[in-house]
Amino acid sequence: MQAIVTKYLSPTNTRGALIKATAQAGATYLSWDYALDTCANHRAAAIALANKYKWLDHSDLSEGGSLPTGAGECFVLTRKPRQEA
Repeated sequence: MQAIVTKYLSPTNTRGALIKATAQAGATYLSWDYALDTCANHRAAAIALANKYKWLDHSDLSEGGSLPTGAGECFVLTRKPRQEA
């Protein structure tokens, strides 16, 4: 099971705003979607990272929450229940 931490990265003179999603396995960056609110942008980045590693094939992404330091949000992957045949 892995936790995914997301963090907003401010725009610069050469690129727009990004959301960085990080887990022990690696990281990915997603452009800020101005059609979404803040929570939805962080969740989209967490889902993008989970899809990159195909974690959603056997796990669910829980609801996220703000980190105590205010430095982003954290999402947790939980195992899907086994399907009885």
